[in-house]
Amino acid sequence: MRSRVAAVILLLAAVGFTPAQAQGELAPEPERKSAAIPAGEAVVVVRGTTDEAEVVDLLAGFRRAHPGVTVSYTKMNSSRLYDSFVEEAVAGKGTADIVWSSAMDLQIKLVNDGYAARYVSPEAPALPNWAVWRNEAYGITAEPIAIAYNKALLAPERVPHSRADLIRTLTERPEAWKGKVAAYDPERSGVGSLILAQDIALTRRTWDLVAALGQVGVKLYTTTETMLDRISAGETLLAYGVFGAYALERARQDPMIGVVLPSDYTLLVSRIAFVPKDARHPAAARLFLDYMLSLEGQSRLAARSLTPARPDARRADDPVTAAAAAALRPVSVGPELLANLDQIRRARMLRQWRRAMEGR
Repeated sequence: MRSRVAAVILLLAAVGFTPAQAQGELAPEPERKSAAIPAGEAVVVVRGTTDEAEVVDLLAGFRRAHPGVTVSYTKMNSSRLYDSFVEEAVAGKGTADIVWSSAMDLQIKLVNDGYAARYVSPEAPALPNWAVWRNEAYGITAEPIAIAYNKALLAPERVPHSRADLIRTLTERPEAWKGKVAAYDPERSGVGSLILAQDIALTRRTWDLVAALGQVGVKLYTTTETMLDRISAGETLLAYGVFGAYALERARQDPMIGVVLPSDYTLLVSRIAFVPKDARHPAAARLFLDYMLSLEGQSRLAARSLTPARPDARRADDPVTAAAAAALRPVSVGPELLANLDQIRRARMLRQWRRAMEGR
């Protein structure tokens, strides 16, 4: 009898049951994923361009889900992030574990240059097709490029809801807008250059808009935060092409800020993340990337007005959720972004931009 019982237990163990389960006891809860992290990988080093205030919920959620892994997050501007990563990679002593940037073109260049590890995340099937490239680059967010305005100084009937509206109001009453409009500087800002290139690809009327902005003496900036500060202070009436995530978050707390998603089309840009092939903690990096793409992680981003790439994680009151699907134009995570880095093409675009700004 003992030999028969032992044989049954061995058979059950072979198909995945423990002796405790064979005797009808409850199975213990599975260990957290972080318990499987190899020795020496109890940390994940993340470098990103997103303000820590915007990712505090994401980081807290990961720490709660994986208490065995410490997260080290450093915020850098996109150019510095790119340069420091390349310096690390060339040095050959290992790199950060996650590189996460809003400079979509620079991220794709790094991936295209062979710096990213291929990793098929189990969360990838929940993402739209435009958000994944070669299972190396992942679009984490789908953030609208918006128009921000001063709600106290701009009457509702004067607020433009499309580029055609904006061109019309600027050209019909240029004196009312003189020095009161802001936009990104495509010569000094990678984001500004990307937005200009995408606008040009979508409509030839972009040059009419640039000319109208030049006619009213548009003030040019390199960050959305500065433009929002100018609007809040009453120095600026309207800013074209701002990061909707920052504008919407600011509007929650600042009654002076209004936000419009253009009805003709709304660009959706993404903060792209990848795991470097020379990451010092690759297992922890994959764990963090999976969490970023999970329903929980994406929902935590949504709580801070960072519209997640996963449609099922978006808040019901997210403007992107309410926007007409036909108006949304996501910028695909892929090699098309490399065109924006072609120096000859970029110089030609900026030359034409300067001519249009000067009314030529």
